[in-house]
Amino acid sequence: MKIITFLGNPGRKYKKTRHNAGFIIGEILAEEFNINIGLKKFHSMYGRGRARGNDVVLVFPQTYMNKSGVSVNEVLQFFNEVPDNLLVVHDEIELPFGEIKVKAGGGHKGHNGLRSIIQNINSAEFTRIRIGVGRPGHPDMEVADYLLSGFSKEEYAGLTDMAPEIIDIILTEAGK
Repeated sequence: MKIITFLGNPGRKYKKTRHNAGFIIGEILAEEFNINIGLKKFHSMYGRGRARGNDVVLVFPQTYMNKSGVSVNEVLQFFNEVPDNLLVVHDEIELPFGEIKVKAGGGHKGHNGLRSIIQNINSAEFTRIRIGVGRPGHPDMEVADYLLSGFSKEEYAGLTDMAPEIIDIILTEAGK
């Protein structure tokens, strides 16, 4: 079984922000495979189901980004899973908007959600699906402000148009 965690911040205020790229893709995946994300436990909303023959648990931490590891650790312990069976889907400012990369292991590169996960599960040996959101267009804009700002209509449409490709990558990794 694969634990697939989609990173973001809870609440309407953050729904279409760059930092919620993981949540956005996770909601599309859950809908496509009819996986109900209505269970509340582990400081998260989650659901269990099958996607392209893979047994999966889809996890949406309901802590803020910098506390995501609390939720992930509780899920791994409950399902008696190891970090090797964890996939984390998240925004990535180091990649241009629309670029998608898979990374196995490694550091957090300043991403507070990844930092929290690594600290809470005591391992960096999990797979990340990195969704490029680009860097701020203005040198004076703080990274946090950029990540917590909303996608433009064009960017949001682009992200949702890319969802089938991202979901294919996620489920390919889940099948390994």
